[in-house]
Amino acid sequence: MGLIHEIDYGTPASKSEKQVTLTVDGFTVTVPEGTSIMRASMDAGIAIPKLCATDMVDAFGSCRLCLVEIEGRNGTPSSCTTPVAPGMVVHTQTGRLKDIRRGVMELYISDHPLDCLTCAANGNCELQTQAGVVGLRDVRYGYEGDNHVFKKNDGEANFRWMAKDESNPYFTYDPSKCIVCSRCVRACEEVQGTFALTIEGRGFDSRVSPGMHEHFIDSECVSCGACVQACPTATLSEKSVIKIGQPEHSVVTTCAYCGVGCQFKAEMRGDELVRMMPFKDGKANRGHSCVKGRFAYGYSTHKDRILNPMIREKITDPWREVSWEEALTHTANEFRRIQYQYGRSAIGGITSSRCTNEETYLVQKLVRQGFRNNNVDTCARVCHSPTGYGLGQTYGTSAGTQDFDSVEDSDVIMVIGANPSAAHPVFASRMKKRIRQGAKLIVLDPRKTETVNSVHAQATYHLPLKPGTNVAVVTALAHVIVTEGLFDEAFIRERCDWDEFQDWASFVMLPENSPETVGKLSGVDPELIRGAARLYATGGNGAIYYGLGVTEHSQGSTTVIGIANLAMATGNIGRRGVGVNPLRGQNNVQGSCDMGSFPHELPGYRHISGDAVRDIYESLWGVKLDDEPGLRIPNMLDAAVDGSFKGIYIQGEDILQSDPDTKHVSAGLAAMECVVVQDLFLNETANYAHVFLPGSTFLEKDGTFTNAERRINRVRKVMAPKNGYADWEVTQNLAKALGLDWNYAHPSEIMDEIAKTTPSFAMVSYDYLEKMGSVQWPCNEKAPEGTPIMHIDGFVRGKGKFIRTEYVATDERTGPRFPLLLTTGRILSQYNVGAQTRRTDNVMWHSEDRLEIHPHDAENRGIRDGDWIRLASRAGETTLRALITDRVSPGVVYTTFHHPDTQANVITTDYSDWATNCPEYKVTAVQVAPSNGPTEWQKDYNEQARQSRRIKGHLEAAE
Repeated sequence: MGLIHEIDYGTPASKSEKQVTLTVDGFTVTVPEGTSIMRASMDAGIAIPKLCATDMVDAFGSCRLCLVEIEGRNGTPSSCTTPVAPGMVVHTQTGRLKDIRRGVMELYISDHPLDCLTCAANGNCELQTQAGVVGLRDVRYGYEGDNHVFKKNDGEANFRWMAKDESNPYFTYDPSKCIVCSRCVRACEEVQGTFALTIEGRGFDSRVSPGMHEHFIDSECVSCGACVQACPTATLSEKSVIKIGQPEHSVVTTCAYCGVGCQFKAEMRGDELVRMMPFKDGKANRGHSCVKGRFAYGYSTHKDRILNPMIREKITDPWREVSWEEALTHTANEFRRIQYQYGRSAIGGITSSRCTNEETYLVQKLVRQGFRNNNVDTCARVCHSPTGYGLGQTYGTSAGTQDFDSVEDSDVIMVIGANPSAAHPVFASRMKKRIRQGAKLIVLDPRKTETVNSVHAQATYHLPLKPGTNVAVVTALAHVIVTEGLFDEAFIRERCDWDEFQDWASFVMLPENSPETVGKLSGVDPELIRGAARLYATGGNGAIYYGLGVTEHSQGSTTVIGIANLAMATGNIGRRGVGVNPLRGQNNVQGSCDMGSFPHELPGYRHISGDAVRDIYESLWGVKLDDEPGLRIPNMLDAAVDGSFKGIYIQGEDILQSDPDTKHVSAGLAAMECVVVQDLFLNETANYAHVFLPGSTFLEKDGTFTNAERRINRVRKVMAPKNGYADWEVTQNLAKALGLDWNYAHPSEIMDEIAKTTPSFAMVSYDYLEKMGSVQWPCNEKAPEGTPIMHIDGFVRGKGKFIRTEYVATDERTGPRFPLLLTTGRILSQYNVGAQTRRTDNVMWHSEDRLEIHPHDAENRGIRDGDWIRLASRAGETTLRALITDRVSPGVVYTTFHHPDTQANVITTDYSDWATNCPEYKVTAVQVAPSNGPTEWQKDYNEQARQSRRIKGHLEAAE
């Protein structure tokens, strides 16, 4: 093994289809029109010296190292900014060019520290490398660097010197080493789109500045790492590299945070992770990253991590560390006892959207083959199950239609119930780049999110709808499109059922679906609805991206159907730049659904009642499968309270913190006799567990994740599991303890079984993924290279199906006792229930959940910014501090759910989607009042959690 070195071509690739042939140093090379001379030279194997150029940003032409001579032209133009031309003859190495380059390099070195041997970038410094490339042997101007290198000159204070900025927890900024190449500034602008950096001063006084001469931690920097990645010197350096040293080998793997599925090079020194570097060939992220994937991996070695199996008889007992054999034998015996005593359906399992496809597949197989029932569910139940239902009904498949590259061809982008800037930041950067290029943005969201007000990428229309009115507003958009004749009749007649369209059109044309009527109940100006509808229907390629603000409603499935209707009506399906795209919340939410984690479906979304499908697995697994759907997560908890469900195996999910109505969840867990939790930490659910099986991180296993665009990415093991086993091995060992004959030697064998039994994965194998990099399912004989765009020639179900979307107001209503509406979401620096990110330095940006409240509502209640407040609903109450802001509308409050101290889900109710039981997190009637501190429930909960985390023989409870 060694470091994976990716070629830096200096400038981005041209997308032109026209080819141009030129000669570089006697070699003929053919490249797309618009390619720079620098990139064409690299294609010919000739590396032109450079410092300000890198292929992650556009050409700049400031360093003057990349000069070339062109026959028939005067001067020495920069190769990064000069495009190729037919017949051009270029010389990259002449006496004149060598003299110029050495002279330029002398100027750089004259004002740069010469501490190379002790510099963190030693061995990986482009300035150091290029000095050698140009043959620099002396500096005629001296090495004093009186502008900014030394704190003192001749004993006098050097007022131009600036101290190193170490305020950011993950990287340092050393102004003395800045060569003002502007690569960091351009990366922040062009790649990330935050515009947090600038160049201050002039001449030798020039240097990079975060904001208005601020510290990085105080600036608008979002710590995505693009600037550090772009820096050619040690000006911006990862603190981990400063501490550990340069890495010596690397392995490409996939991020375990959100559903974007970014690929990284895990750069190692021995078995220690030095840093995560975005992989340029990652087809989801294209070499970019966010603060979580780039830096927030420290949880894998956090002191709270549990590395030994533990058991206890009662949840009030301390944990007792045991061997793997004892833990698994005890678990198997308990599950068999419960089934003998209460019946075969008395136990079940929950798969993890943070684990690999292979691990998820094994858990559902364990339930069906080992437990002999279908009581298996996944966290998608509480997030994107309405996506599966809604898109399945209308299009015939339960997934998004596009790849992320598709957004580069969008002309109108509609974001509904999602805040990509916070929850899917790498995709958001790509989307905002397209908006800066001229695409228009429409946002439907109760809040003025970062996505609405991004720098140079603001929304053309923001529809601040009242929580719970999604269906009404989406149908009102359809009303405008139909009544004004903006629909694509040719597309509908060819690709959809015309009679069903006419029925749907007659429904949306009704007066109760007009913007004027809907505007009154949703709080949205009718003209905004009309303007947004016209823009989406007539603005060119229209793409819809949506999130949990769509699905986590009592009418979540109906809204997904309404979105699908909009795309069909306008012909925005089946080509690049369009489509309907759910933004999945966790790294493998898509995969967990694909692998058969729902109680009514086998892998590949095939219903359990189908005889032919069951035959496939019955012959392979050697058991008779139950043909009746099993229990969903809410049903399991209900049955537990009723006394008929007594045992559960939960892999990598924290349902006590993430699921709604915390009191009901805790009651269900407390009623069970054997709760088995497999995770990295003693999470909130483990408070009610009887067996704890330590899990492994994504760094410690092989496998695959499937991201929001259906892309199957490899996860590669970069270090040995600190707990002794990868998660798939734990599940296999539990299966063996239950008497099953499982003998997988490697996750690739599990994927082979998946491919053998699942048509959409038929050609997927580890060898094929090594060859292709990644593929998007379906990947089979009909689509051997995968399917980036779905429904190109026709819908999976045949004809697209228009379905009426009648608005039915939620049963959760405001009133005198609870006059405000609470909605929930995420923040950039934290992830899901925070179990991982809370154990990293990301807590510097978000150390607690806050309640966003409008100034008008705060003033009426005597609440000031930062005050402790009591947040109460019909389900429960909690306390947290107020954040007064106009990001929310009057009558609406908002909070996150990343911190267990708050337990925001004690507030949410048990109302759910009519089709899938997806909880209605986004609409809860609440009251807000001043408070003096934690509620009695919070105090009791924290004490119970403290008692539950006691480990026999340990001084302190794990947190």
